[in-house]
Amino acid sequence: MIESILAIVLLLVLSGLFSGSETALTAASRPLMMELEKGGNRRASLVNQLLKTREQLIGTILLGNNLVNILASSLATSVMIAAFGETGVVYATAAMTVLVLIFAEILPKTYALTHTNTAALAVAPIMRVLTWVFWPVTRVIQGLVQVMLKMFKADAGQEKTAPHALAELRGAIELHTAEADGDGPAGRTVRRERAMLKSVLDLADVEVGEIMVHRSKLVMIDADLPASEIVEQVLNSPYTRIPLWRDRMDNIVGVLHVKALLRAVQAYTGNLDEMDVVGLASPTWFIPDTTTLLHQLQAFRERREHFAMVVDEYGTIMGVVTLEDILEEIVGDITDEHDVQVAGVRPQADGSYLVNGDVTIRDLNREFEWDLPDDVANTLAGLVLHEARRIPDPGQTFLFHGFRFEVLKRMRNRITSIKVIPKAPDPSE
Repeated sequence: MIESILAIVLLLVLSGLFSGSETALTAASRPLMMELEKGGNRRASLVNQLLKTREQLIGTILLGNNLVNILASSLATSVMIAAFGETGVVYATAAMTVLVLIFAEILPKTYALTHTNTAALAVAPIMRVLTWVFWPVTRVIQGLVQVMLKMFKADAGQEKTAPHALAELRGAIELHTAEADGDGPAGRTVRRERAMLKSVLDLADVEVGEIMVHRSKLVMIDADLPASEIVEQVLNSPYTRIPLWRDRMDNIVGVLHVKALLRAVQAYTGNLDEMDVVGLASPTWFIPDTTTLLHQLQAFRERREHFAMVVDEYGTIMGVVTLEDILEEIVGDITDEHDVQVAGVRPQADGSYLVNGDVTIRDLNREFEWDLPDDVANTLAGLVLHEARRIPDPGQTFLFHGFRFEVLKRMRNRITSIKVIPKAPDPSE
C-alpha cells in the first residue's frame, strides 16, 4: 500500500515535469536563447536544439506524460479497490482527477508560464536525454501520424513564407511595445522605437519617389555662370552637394561638392572667373523613382555615394534622394546647424493642425500615429487633390478617412496650407 502511494506521488511529479517542460520549451524566447547560446550558455544551446526538432520533442513529452498518468491512475485504482471494493473505482477517478489537474497540470504549467526561460533552461538537459531514449518510439508514432494525415489528405505542415514571417515580426513589435505604451516619457520612447522598427521593415516597400526632395525645392546652379557667382551661390546654400545644369534644368552635367570647390578655389591663383567649375563636378547618378529604399540603401553603400538624382520613366528630373533621406525615414528627422528649419506642422489649441501642403503623409502618420493612406499620394496636398478629384479653392472643406481637411491657401494650382482636424465626426451619424 505505502509503496503504491509513493509510486503514485513520484508519477505525479514526473507528470508535472512533462507538463511544465512542454509549456516552458514551447513558450521560450527564441531570440533570448540565441543570444545566450552565442554567449556560451550550453543549456540555451540544448533548448535551441530541442526546438529545431519540435515534433520529436512534443512526441516525447506527450508519450512520457501519458505513460505516467495512465500508470498513476492504474495504481490508484488498484489501491482504492483493495481498500473500498468496487466503489474504489469512483474514489480513484475523483482523487486522480483532482491530483492530476492541480499538481500535474495547472501548478507546473502556471509556474512555467511565469518563469518561462528559467524553466526552459532547467529542463532542457532532462528533455534532451528523454528525446534520445524515446526516439525509436516517437519516430514510429510520427510515421503513423504522417500516414494518417495523408490518408485524410491533410497538410502535415506549412512552410513559413517570407510575407508570413514579416507579418509575424510586425505583430511581435506591436505586442512587445503595446504594454509600455503611454503618454509619459517611457511611452514616447516606446513609440519612437516602434516607429523605427516598422520603418526598417518598410524599406523594401517604400520607393524613393515617396521620400525624395522634389525638384521644386532643389537648389541647382547654371553651369554657364561665372565661377565667382557659382561660388557665391554655393556658399549661400545650406547643402554640400549641388547639381549643375546647362541650357535647361533637366540637363544635369554634374554634381558639385562644396569641399572640392573650396579646395580648388584655395589652390587657384588666376582669375577666379576662368576656373573650370564643371570639371570639379562628379558624374551624376540617375536612378528611377520606383527604386525601393532598401535597394537604394544597399546601392549607396556599394558605390560609397550619398547623392542620387531621381528621374521618372521619361527621364525627367523628379528630385533628389540622399543617404540622409533614407536614414531619416528610419530614425526621424536629422537636423544640424546648417539645416533650414521649416515649420511644416503647427498644432493648434483646438486640437487641429495647420499643415503645409508638401508635408509627406508618411511623416504625419509616423509622428501622430494617423492612418492616412500613402499609396495614392506622397504629400498631404496630393491626397486632398486625389480625394477631391479637382483643384479646390481656399475655404473648401472635405471629409475623408475620418479626418476633416480645410484648404487654407492655394498658390496657382498648388495647395500650400491645409487645416487638418483628426477623427472628425461624420455628420450623417
